Amino acid sequence: MIPMVQVSYGSSGSGTNAMGMRPMQERVYAARAAQYLLLKAPPAAGKSRALMFLALDKMRHQGLGKTIVCVPETSIGASFRSTDLRSGGFEADWTVEDRWNLCLTGEEADPQKVRAFTAFLASDARVLVCTHATFRFGFEAALDTVGLEAFDDCFIAIDEFHHVSASDNNRLGSYLRQLLAREQCHVMAMTGSYFRGDADPVLRPEDEVRFSTITYSYYEQLEGYEHLKALAINYQFYKGNYLNGLPDVLDTTRKTIIHIPHRGSTEAFDTKQNEVGLIMGLIGEYRSRDPETGFDLIETRDGRMLKVADLVDDGPGRDIVKTALGREIRDANGKRDDAADRAKVDIIIALGMAKEGFDWVWCEHALTIGYRSSLTEIVQIIGRATRDAPGKPKAIFTNLVAEPGVETGVVTDAVNDMLKAISGSLLMEQVLAPNFRFYRREDGDVREPMSVDGQGNVMIGIKGLVEPPTDRAKEICEKDMHDLMAAACQQIDKRVLAPDTAPEVATQMLLTGIIEKRYENLSPDETESVRQHLAAHMNILSLARQEQEKGFSEAGGVFEGKTSETEGGDADDDLPEAPNTLLQMVKKFINVREVDIELIDSVNAFRERFEVASKSLDSKLLATVQSAMVALRVEMTEDEARTLWPRIKAFRVAEGREPNLNAVDHLEKRMAEALAWLKAQKAKRMREGAI
Repeated sequence: MIPMVQVSYGSSGSGTNAMGMRPMQERVYAARAAQYLLLKAPPAAGKSRALMFLALDKMRHQGLGKTIVCVPETSIGASFRSTDLRSGGFEADWTVEDRWNLCLTGEEADPQKVRAFTAFLASDARVLVCTHATFRFGFEAALDTVGLEAFDDCFIAIDEFHHVSASDNNRLGSYLRQLLAREQCHVMAMTGSYFRGDADPVLRPEDEVRFSTITYSYYEQLEGYEHLKALAINYQFYKGNYLNGLPDVLDTTRKTIIHIPHRGSTEAFDTKQNEVGLIMGLIGEYRSRDPETGFDLIETRDGRMLKVADLVDDGPGRDIVKTALGREIRDANGKRDDAADRAKVDIIIALGMAKEGFDWVWCEHALTIGYRSSLTEIVQIIGRATRDAPGKPKAIFTNLVAEPGVETGVVTDAVNDMLKAISGSLLMEQVLAPNFRFYRREDGDVREPMSVDGQGNVMIGIKGLVEPPTDRAKEICEKDMHDLMAAACQQIDKRVLAPDTAPEVATQMLLTGIIEKRYENLSPDETESVRQHLAAHMNILSLARQEQEKGFSEAGGVFEGKTSETEGGDADDDLPEAPNTLLQMVKKFINVREVDIELIDSVNAFRERFEVASKSLDSKLLATVQSAMVALRVEMTEDEARTLWPRIKAFRVAEGREPNLNAVDHLEKRMAEALAWLKAQKAKRMREGAI
């Protein structure tokens, strides 16, 4: 397998406060006075309980009469069932009567549930849990009978908020905008995705500014875990159909969720039922089906009996399987019986299910077959494996994908799919990193070059960095980096990955174009400040990793990761010789190197990730991929030529000559092409001026 991302975490020792709140929940509760809240936190961070604390405060102390919790599917409704909060120190318990938990049984939006929704609005009941679909139909029914005022003084919580869209044909988004315009209800939006959406933004800009945003990073979450301390994101290529590659990545001793390919995708080769049967055949010999749980019992070749839950079959038996998966096994004291609950099931096979909001804490391996163009979907799938549980020190996400060779049919499409895998891994590394913030560092600056503030932000000084000149630019740098990184990853193209592409083309031209397209009317200074901060976010980890691979070689009195005592330095006791967390790796890098914006711009993180993926390809296949990329590359543009100009001037000074069009070095050849283009353009202007 190709280890595209390997992340280790330390331990912050975070527990709960006097009210039973974890750090993220405490952060949300501190903002409880806000009318509109947007919570971005990873799966298993405790968003559902954060909502409970907030809703109870709003109903008990802020004058709101009701809380409506909306989830995308019925299985997620279990996260909002009645919960004991008093024992942890809070003032009240969270209570949901069964009649008002519309996720317990049946279809998501049948007429009976819609009638129950409108009955709840007219009753004295306080809390209702329903699906997005039920809320949409119930909202329409309430408008017809009562009007929009039916939701006055309600607290409306929308879980998995990335399902909402600012597009006109998204009904949930449209209804939310009506509620915001009336200003008589409170809203909490929750999502495990760190970006607005893969196509349309979730909120329109004029609506988004009304929300107070609280972000809790994957890094903060995993640093606070007791058991899970490492996460790997891997890719594996297969030839033919995916069954050929499955034995290389499926470890049946790990608790695993297998997501089979979307129907209609090139990776799907049979009916979904037949594919599931073939996967079970690879696992071992089918024995029977447990009538109580609906799990299939399969005996492996080494004699182990595995319990496999089939969520692909959408027949009547799936409800039995879903119920069994959602039933936590408890001991006589009512607490989870870890050993029994872990042994309940071994492998889950799913299609379109077991993603967002699916709670199986024991999952160690999320194995996804086929490319996923949606970065939000990738984040959600990875989140299935990132829950903390005893005996689970490491989690793995593996994407098993078709090898981009000629046999896949259309080479161009295969290369594009490979780029999606690369962009997904690059983005996930950014999501898994700490919250970096950057500031301009001047000569003689007495501040630590790297520090952590009270909100968990890692502050790093960069020489030559353009500080945001306006409040708008500052807000973009502080709030929109994940969205901009997602946009950059989605727009990765062949030119950026070509060997003759200068890093500045990626860090300057590509990023500038993304920023200018997203934000209208930014001044050049605002755009450049945002671009530099975005480049720093995308490249700081690459720079640190490059330095680590060199063994943190001699620089600034530091040798092989240790301060030389013979040079008069003190040993950095809190950093091991081999940094084992992202934060330690970056801190060691900052200690070794002085970071300036030119160093930031000298890295092409896209190209670095492509080179990692390419190591798994044989020479013939790699040549095929590279040929496809070269054939698709764009011609020289003015932006690229001007971006290369500083590098051309530096080349002249260093080599005493101009770049050679026939050079073996790809980058020198591309600089020569840019220089020729610039000369031709200059000659053209001179001719036009002489007329």
